[in-house]
Amino acid sequence: MNDLFEQGMTVRREMWGPELAELAVKNATEFAKPFHDIMTRYCFGETWNRPGLGRRDRSLATISMLIALGKEVEIKMHVKGGLANGLTVEEIREVVLHSMIYCGVPASATALRAADAALAEIAEATS
Repeated sequence: MNDLFEQGMTVRREMWGPELAELAVKNATEFAKPFHDIMTRYCFGETWNRPGLGRRDRSLATISMLIALGKEVEIKMHVKGGLANGLTVEEIREVVLHSMIYCGVPASATALRAADAALAEIAEATS
């Protein structure tokens, strides 16, 4: 079980940098610790490391699903992770545009705001 946690932390570190990955686990309240443990082991340790899809494809699928669900905060986070996993800005834009047809304009507008904010934060951090 500990092995899955460490594998999950490796994925999180590679997608969002060591500081952000460690911060979420380190700052978790006693109430939230079990959530972060399960998420790290099963979401990132198990699912993101499965052999059937690479991280780039998993990022594309994850962003698409988050758009459909209207999860703005998570879209923003996974846009950043998707870039770290090899997605291009153009590919992310195309997923947002494609979602207009299948998820609706409100969902794609939410995704556009989230992606735009993520890209602005990255540009600010690198300037």
